[in-house]
Amino acid sequence: MKTKLIPLLLTMLLVLPAFGQAQNAKAKRPNPMAPINDVPRLPRVLLIGDSISIGYTLPTRALLKGKVNLHRIPTNGGPTIKGLEHIDAWLGKKKWDVIHFNWGLHDLKYMGPKGENLFPKEKGGKVQVPIGEYEKNLDRLVARLKKTRARLVWRNTTPVPPGSKGRHVGDSIKYNAAAARVMIRHGIPTHDLFTMSKERMKEIMLPANVHYTREGSEVLGGDVAKVILEALK
Repeated sequence: MKTKLIPLLLTMLLVLPAFGQAQNAKAKRPNPMAPINDVPRLPRVLLIGDSISIGYTLPTRALLKGKVNLHRIPTNGGPTIKGLEHIDAWLGKKKWDVIHFNWGLHDLKYMGPKGENLFPKEKGGKVQVPIGEYEKNLDRLVARLKKTRARLVWRNTTPVPPGSKGRHVGDSIKYNAAAARVMIRHGIPTHDLFTMSKERMKEIMLPANVHYTREGSEVLGGDVAKVILEALK
């Protein structure tokens, strides 16, 4: 029995340190939604958006290090109805120089009769926020954002690839058209991540999924960082 236990103990002694290192590395991964401390005299920028923006928060922050205090809302921005409920808390009372914002993918997703998330349209699912309501909500949100006197940049809604669960190809285009009407009325520039994502879909997006690969999020982050610096000029 002792001879059998010795190799097992040796294996455990070798494996446990590696396991501990892996756990520590995992624990040390930055949380994109964690608050940051401002570096004095740098401009303050706020990102508002859903999981797509969560994915590009850290890459954007890394590229803007030493140039910008890049904050983001502490949650997934969800649909416009969530935005209307929480916008005052997200904006807080401090001054913002630029606000880069988006809503859309959660508005256009299909929900079930009992609130089931990403429920198939073919089985009776309905969009969470109909397009007419989306446009009205977005108009109210922009009016609130303008009160901050920050420079605003609308980031349009990224594509829905074929096969994506609970969403339909082409709906981003329709919702972006509604959003464009709002931005034109308010004189807000649009950061077009839809076109770039559509052209490079197979390269930077996950198959049959609205989300991006890690490398794809880094590509988005590079584009977002560039647009923010332009807005600060």
